[in-house]
Amino acid sequence: MTGTPLRVGLIGYGLAGSVFHAPLVAATEGLVLDTVVTSHSERQEQARSEFPDVRVAAAPDELFARADELDLIVVASPNRTHVPLATTALEAGLPVVVDKPLAGTAAEARELAGLAEERGLLVSVFQNRRWDNDFLTLRELLAKGELGDVWRFESRFERWRPQPKGGWRESGDPAEIGGLLYDLGSHVVDQALMLFGPATEVYAETAVRRDGAETDDDTFIALTHANGVRSHLYVSATTAQLGPRFRVLGSQGGYVKYGLDPQEAALREGLRPGTKWGAEPEALWGRLGAGESPLTGGGRPVPTVPGDYPAYYAAVAAALAGTGPNPVTALEAAAALDVLEAARRSARDKVTVTL
Repeated sequence: MTGTPLRVGLIGYGLAGSVFHAPLVAATEGLVLDTVVTSHSERQEQARSEFPDVRVAAAPDELFARADELDLIVVASPNRTHVPLATTALEAGLPVVVDKPLAGTAAEARELAGLAEERGLLVSVFQNRRWDNDFLTLRELLAKGELGDVWRFESRFERWRPQPKGGWRESGDPAEIGGLLYDLGSHVVDQALMLFGPATEVYAETAVRRDGAETDDDTFIALTHANGVRSHLYVSATTAQLGPRFRVLGSQGGYVKYGLDPQEAALREGLRPGTKWGAEPEALWGRLGAGESPLTGGGRPVPTVPGDYPAYYAAVAAALAGTGPNPVTALEAAAALDVLEAARRSARDKVTVTL
């Protein structure tokens, strides 16, 4: 990509902003991190230290006052602020990237999609787990027909965090849109829909396991897809023994993959995209086979496709330049929110919800 880089204003410099968005924006040809918005003095200093040329603002209003100096807004602030900030950006004539979940409801997501279409602007959702190494590998296996007809997709995003950390992500206030259903659930549901298409039925169980916890920390979601595939999705902070990240069972074979994509850990350690980014050692490759457990040597190892979070912002830059599609649309996010809302209702009312 040639020409003047697009100037990016980033709202929020907590985990999402500092670990994911800022480094990935800075690593993308055609984008430049212009301004970081955070009211925390320590995070302001962190941003200046990590990106010496960046400007810092204490509040979003300071950013929007300079809307004519910017080309893209990234919203990486707490969930409750996603819709109002994205709306303000679009009304100011600026395209916007919003961290997941885009909104608290599918209706709000569709309203944002409508506003963006009305203004002729891009609104994209940061669903980085579409570029996880295991997800990319599974997509290749499915495209090649290696599993035959898929019958069941099991996806786990499990952690062992027996003590709540607190903060808005674990708040019981519905306005905060906290809890694992909307946090990690946004990832596993989005992946299932991307792999196997729309869901027609949703069943869910949610629990609050830990002392002092205010919202769901152990959740299970079962989807029936229109094509007949069943997805069993687990998100938990209370799993003492972690299961496989993926177990996919089909008419000809199954694929089992343990361990998380290494990109988040690398970004947390301060590493930046470059040579061999997203690669993992052979010892962590998943296995493809039938009739025996992969833990006892069943099946053959499948080289894991390197993860590629940088591809998201490269696609955003291309979309803004008119040379490629929006990598994650608001309507795709709305479809996932339909499922999450149905899951919340299912767990509350102990029913299976038809979409």
